[in-house]
Amino acid sequence: MHGVGFPNPDKDRGIRGVTGGQSGNHYEVAPLTSVIMERPVLQVALDLLDLSRALQIAREAVDGGADWIEAGTPLIKSEGMETVRRLRAEFPGHDIVADMKVADTGALEVEMAAKAGATIVCILGDADDAVIGEAVRTASVYGVRLMADLINVDDPVRRSREIEALGVPIINAHVGIDQQMIGKSSLDLLEKIRGAVEIDIAVAGGLDAVTAPQASERGADIVIVGGAITRSADVRDSARKIREALDTPGRAIPAPVSLSDAVQELFSGVSAPNISDAMHRKGAMAGISHLAGGIKLVGKAVTVQAFAGDWAKPVEAIDHAGKGDVIVINNEGSTVIATWGELATLSALSRGIEGVVIDGAVRDIDDIRKLTLPVFARAVVPNAGEPKGFGEINCEIICGGQTVRPGDWIVGDESGIVVIPRERAYEIARRAREVKNTEERVREEIRRGSTLSRISDLVKWEKK
Repeated sequence: MHGVGFPNPDKDRGIRGVTGGQSGNHYEVAPLTSVIMERPVLQVALDLLDLSRALQIAREAVDGGADWIEAGTPLIKSEGMETVRRLRAEFPGHDIVADMKVADTGALEVEMAAKAGATIVCILGDADDAVIGEAVRTASVYGVRLMADLINVDDPVRRSREIEALGVPIINAHVGIDQQMIGKSSLDLLEKIRGAVEIDIAVAGGLDAVTAPQASERGADIVIVGGAITRSADVRDSARKIREALDTPGRAIPAPVSLSDAVQELFSGVSAPNISDAMHRKGAMAGISHLAGGIKLVGKAVTVQAFAGDWAKPVEAIDHAGKGDVIVINNEGSTVIATWGELATLSALSRGIEGVVIDGAVRDIDDIRKLTLPVFARAVVPNAGEPKGFGEINCEIICGGQTVRPGDWIVGDESGIVVIPRERAYEIARRAREVKNTEERVREEIRRGSTLSRISDLVKWEKK
């Protein structure tokens, strides 16, 4: 901690920060001025629950080029100030950020973090001015800097100016995880406040090797990255790639894609179990499994309400569906009369349809398996019915026990089928990607000799 016996890593990076000397119990601290960066600072956010895992990830992140190490709010809540103490002992040459999200008792919490070894303490930007004022005064006594987090602030431009006037040296343009899942962008928040203040600006919220340099190019002095580093199977390499991206200005910005294309890409990269986890173990169809064709299925639903023995509406739905759609059929769960066969499969393929899901039976399975269309159903039988024309296309149906509406997203693989409500598709797709990333890190730790029980710390976190 600067001013109380810890080295000042800023001096080595050309950063003008806080300096000071210690004499007994009196602290002589230089004025808290803006931190001038020669290059963007890369801060890694350790938003985990287990300290031993966090320390190992921090080591690898620092090896990859991370500058500042953040004791994330979940980690501090789980492990307390011991988190900051251990990080300070492990990384004496690095700034340690305590993401306290101080909302009250500003003096007490800043003092606590400073004495544990933090050099930067995070407070909430929407905390009362009295709280921020006390935090500023206490920070000056202990030689630490404050970072005000703008998460959930209604008017970020106005509040940023007020926070600057109160004496806070760093503002964090932060969009929280749940906000990211519904499409809010930390880069948009950064754009709003960049010209409003002259103090340093950090940016946080879903950044990776692509968006981190975009944040730097838009004026961020400190780039905070969490999951893109900490959930990676190769933390060192992920941190290195982000550091290199930050140090290479002028990289091309990817062309924007439509929301539907973004959802398609995200769902294509995750599994049905990932999505079920992201939906809190909901959305999975029961009793319907993959029978033929490609293993992976991702698309929007064209729904069919049919009746046992009547294959007219399922076949007519092929003409209503477009390229990339999934035909989802409720055939009353009939396993004695098929509503779909090889000719229907061939017809769907010619239309570019993504696949078919049937709460009922199919036939001609030997011929269907020679084709590529993913087919999921409840059973296989030889019997076909008659095209009587009963039923409806593009209505709300029940399939495999799940409600399916036209336009809902359908994702299938060898584990089964999940249904994602269309209005939550982007959010669930983002959450499923986070689930997958978390599993990647767990998988790597198992490879290194740990066990799932130890990684999850099951005994500690079982419901009491």
